Amino acid sequence: MKEKLVLIGNGMAGVRTLEELLKLDADKYDITVFGAEPWTNYNRIMLSPVLAGEKTVEDIILNDRAWYEENGITLHTGDPVVEINRVRRVVISESGVEAPYDRLLLATGSNPFIIPVPGADKEGVIGFRDIADVESMLAAARTYKKAVVIGGGLLGLEAANGLMKNGMDVTVVHLMDRLMERQLDAPAAALLKASLEERGMKFLMETSTSEVLGDQRVAGLRFADGSEIEADLVVMAVGIRPNIELAQKAGIYCEKGVLVNDTMQTYDPRVYAVGECVQHRNVCYGLVAPLFEQAKVAANHLVEMGIARYEGSITSTKLKVTGIDLFSAGEFMEGEGDETLVLQDPAEGVYKKLVIRDNRIKGAVLYGDTMDGTWYFQLLREGTDISAFRNTILFGQHDLGDAGHGDVARVANLPDDAEICGCNGVCKGEIVDAIVKKGLFTLDEVRSHTKASASCGSCTGLVEALLASTVGEGYDAAPSKKALCKCTEHSHDEVIAAIRDQGLKSIPAVMEFLNWKTPDGCATCRPALNYYLLARWPEEYQDDPRSRFINERAHGNIQKDGTYSVVPRMFGGLCTPHDLRAIADVAEKYQVPEMKVTGGQRIDLFGVKKEDLPQMWKDLVDAGFVSGHAYGKALRTVKTCVGKSWCRFGTQDSTGLGVKLEELTWGSWMPHKFKMAVSGCPRNCAEATIKDFGVVCVDSGYELHIGGNGGIKVRVTDLLCKVDTEEEVLEYSGAFIQKYREEAHYLERTAPWVERVGLQYIKDCVVDDPAERKALYERFLISQKVAQQDPWKKLAEADDKNEFIPLKISA
Repeated sequence: MKEKLVLIGNGMAGVRTLEELLKLDADKYDITVFGAEPWTNYNRIMLSPVLAGEKTVEDIILNDRAWYEENGITLHTGDPVVEINRVRRVVISESGVEAPYDRLLLATGSNPFIIPVPGADKEGVIGFRDIADVESMLAAARTYKKAVVIGGGLLGLEAANGLMKNGMDVTVVHLMDRLMERQLDAPAAALLKASLEERGMKFLMETSTSEVLGDQRVAGLRFADGSEIEADLVVMAVGIRPNIELAQKAGIYCEKGVLVNDTMQTYDPRVYAVGECVQHRNVCYGLVAPLFEQAKVAANHLVEMGIARYEGSITSTKLKVTGIDLFSAGEFMEGEGDETLVLQDPAEGVYKKLVIRDNRIKGAVLYGDTMDGTWYFQLLREGTDISAFRNTILFGQHDLGDAGHGDVARVANLPDDAEICGCNGVCKGEIVDAIVKKGLFTLDEVRSHTKASASCGSCTGLVEALLASTVGEGYDAAPSKKALCKCTEHSHDEVIAAIRDQGLKSIPAVMEFLNWKTPDGCATCRPALNYYLLARWPEEYQDDPRSRFINERAHGNIQKDGTYSVVPRMFGGLCTPHDLRAIADVAEKYQVPEMKVTGGQRIDLFGVKKEDLPQMWKDLVDAGFVSGHAYGKALRTVKTCVGKSWCRFGTQDSTGLGVKLEELTWGSWMPHKFKMAVSGCPRNCAEATIKDFGVVCVDSGYELHIGGNGGIKVRVTDLLCKVDTEEEVLEYSGAFIQKYREEAHYLERTAPWVERVGLQYIKDCVVDDPAERKALYERFLISQKVAQQDPWKKLAEADDKNEFIPLKISA
């Protein structure tokens, strides 16, 4: 008969212990888990990206409910344990559930420290520790504007960054004279502070909070020097305290944390403990890597193997603070007898410092370039004598040989026991072994099999370098064979080919032919399939509004407060007094709170209620407008300059040509957003050379450019060709667009698509083969005829059928 194991705490350390235990002996225990939160086990490290809007809660779930069921684990969420009866060997939850145990595992984690000042219990004063805190911050950001974060450590800076991304005015209050004083020395902290200030973050350094102001809700803070600051939200991120209240109540011996020995056993031999609630050899750990080391040891003893010991951890910190690379390890503040090696390049934002004693690394701080952090940490842990390469050590491991291969060579030279992923305790040898034995070729596959790079993501570059060094040319950071989604094994290219070659003309037909794993697909594959079918069979396939993003269905761009912005199309940026009056009338009728001229030479109306969108669009259509598709995977804008009509430098009628291009291409279904521009001369005022398709007018005709991008990763266009007439511009643009539409992957911009397939491949089809170009252009015209015919009627019909309701497909 199985013994009974109860885990109190459904966090990363406790569940990691269960994962390790199941690997060793899956049949030893009947397992019951109690969690205080309503969620299954999730990655607490990734709360900051959720706050910043980069990930959803679903994205950070580590083990879904199916995992617990598959492993026979009884899970109680949202039901914390309130009593441990060690005499009866039973735990009792808040709801009254009783669970007997033969072995008990405590993983109660920690609580955020709330500064004990007057007013700290007011509404709007919170910590930053769990999903509920993130939801509270997001709710506050929708209503209030001023936030103060107390604490300039990692957690505080991430909270401040997330609140800024949600539109709040954020001030960080820090007691010390430098940020992240536990991880950075003064020069690195100064670089960090300057970079964050450039992004709009404000700081009050060496400032102590004395009181939280306000009535029921916080209104501000008063500091020890008597100064005050307004605040609608206060986030306290000044540290954590082990959550030992339950253990103390049960009579389990605690000091700062629950005391454990090297086997992770408490003073009660039936009770083990892991994670942030634990005190081991007088140390409480807050980083994930030591907790996972504890989990391995605890699992080893719970299955009675009895051979593992936890002797403490030398910790390193590899962090991404709001997109800035940082690494620190060991004792990085030099003391008597220490030597310091420093490399600093302020222009490049790079700072490296090594603290040396007796030709051995004692500590390290890296800012900006952290690629060698793993190597330095390995040298530190092993006590390696660096005298043989001391004069080049700051330039990184690649300087020891084979410098021409950069990061790949650096990671290839690491020993097999070098730790690559600190969060999950994964060494180089484990990753290489998995790549070789399991035939892994992508980052996602390595994450799935080893968990390396699956937590904070700061080791992603190292893992990719390992892939490149291990499989050579077989590695592709974004391979075309990658499955479209988890519902299928087939890639985008295979799906496109099946639709084309097998004449598949509906989403169910595609799923049936390709043996889809899920009957209805998911939020990733349904929009892609809908697009691929539209692009291949424009006259036969019926667009499925439920497989489109809400922005596309609603013809409005959803904003962070749940309202929408509406952008009427202004062809080539031209407008008339009638157009302006019509937009003004609509704005007044629907009480639009804000209007803005966009970078694409149009007018954006913000704050429109969802229920007003259909009638608002009807009014705009009656006034002669169509949608600007500011929300869509479609043509966004054709930006123009005034050209020779008004400008003394203009060589061609760029505005007129821009209008013709936009009239030709508006409403186009695309794999992703698509932007065009026409500049009237090589001065390029319309920025045509960073657009998906750009035209630069010259004296003798028109230069056609493709594959540009002006976003986060700027890419200048490639020159496709030069043509003589406007008619050729229209034909070549239509042919290029159709080639992109038919062959690019859904959600792939032209810039990566051109790089993937090659410029010459596109030239072969669009420039050098007139018959192919004309065939592409004819197919494009057919698609446009369908796309541009009365789309507003479809919108109204969709609304009548209640298809206007947003689905769980993020925009």
